[in-house]
Amino acid sequence: MVFSESLRKNADFQSVYRKGRSLANRYLVMYILENGTNCNRIGISVSKKVGNSIVRHRTKRLVKEAYRLHEDMFQHGLDIVVVIRQSANKISYWDTKSALLHLGRLHSIINKEETEG
Repeated sequence: MVFSESLRKNADFQSVYRKGRSLANRYLVMYILENGTNCNRIGISVSKKVGNSIVRHRTKRLVKEAYRLHEDMFQHGLDIVVVIRQSANKISYWDTKSALLHLGRLHSIINKEETEG
């Protein structure tokens, strides 16, 4: 299994913003761009509008964990930037997971449907 890396450099984020495709739902905005490798790189962006540092870090952890647990469902070779919207400051893990997978389906980057019951 190929594990994802993190997008860390501002230039990488800017490249995905400029050249990538974006779709949004109520809680998240997802930008995707093919990176020409065999693994995904994911970056998560949270504005100070979302809340204080505790709230921002919590929402970031929720998105990171939702992606980590469902990473095998996503296609490989993508740079993914997830922007957390202000409305996501009080959502649960389940809502976060649902929003992330919803955007993955909209972008058609999910290989197989979820098999949780």
